[in-house]
Amino acid sequence: MPELPEMQALAERLDTAVSSRTLTRADLLGFSSLKTVAPGPGELVGSTVASIGRRGKYLVVALQGGRRILIHLSQGGRLDLEVPPKVTKPRGALVRLVLGDLALLVREHGTQRKAGWWVLEAGDDGPLATLGPEPDEADFETRILSGDSTRHLHTVLRDQHFVAGVGRGYADDSLNRAKLSPFASLRGLAAEQRGVLVDAVRSVMAEALERERRREGGLSEPRLGERFLVHNRAGQPCLQCAETLRVVQFDSHEVVYCPRCQTKGRVLADRRLSRLLR
Repeated sequence: MPELPEMQALAERLDTAVSSRTLTRADLLGFSSLKTVAPGPGELVGSTVASIGRRGKYLVVALQGGRRILIHLSQGGRLDLEVPPKVTKPRGALVRLVLGDLALLVREHGTQRKAGWWVLEAGDDGPLATLGPEPDEADFETRILSGDSTRHLHTVLRDQHFVAGVGRGYADDSLNRAKLSPFASLRGLAAEQRGVLVDAVRSVMAEALERERRREGGLSEPRLGERFLVHNRAGQPCLQCAETLRVVQFDSHEVVYCPRCQTKGRVLADRRLSRLLR
């Protein structure tokens, strides 16, 4: 899933490519992908793009006059730049936004259909209204330093209401860097560990953004997992200690961790066969 670094770098590239362009066509290619009813896509034609930014994992296309288009790529969503625009409907296509001789095509790999887009009137924040602070904001640090949640740290970091922009991948990477168990809780952390966690999240995200800024064009690769340092690398050596990284499988996701660095040598191979580490 594209997370904050991927979406921020993508927003910067798109802002350079399409700001001040006029929307000449908005093709709805996947009916269920549009999460709002009004304004309709046709009402956007003739609007000029003021800027493209990001909030959490959402791409925010600001139009002159105050309307905004939000795009959330979810797990398998990708965004291609088409030059010149095409008229075909690729497999998994959701929407094509045509801006003269260039188009933004949003499509989704895999079988899940969770990616989507919103058209918001001026003053309407839509799904942005419930997002938590960004990792570099003071409120995120306050929440970590003073929080007493008993939920697993991995769950807390993935909660977009708690902190916006962090997903499964960078939660794995951040907790490994902080040398904290994904199954520990905020309530159980000492003050020093909390500070280390804040620094780890911020440094992991900043380094990832620096790497992503070297990318060109859209964000179209079917798989993006190779960008992580820990996530998706179970069975490979931990970059901090060379111990073999382990994985815990859940129904909808997995957690990758280093037993030596994060869980005092304890291994949780399968949540169905072992009790959760604390």
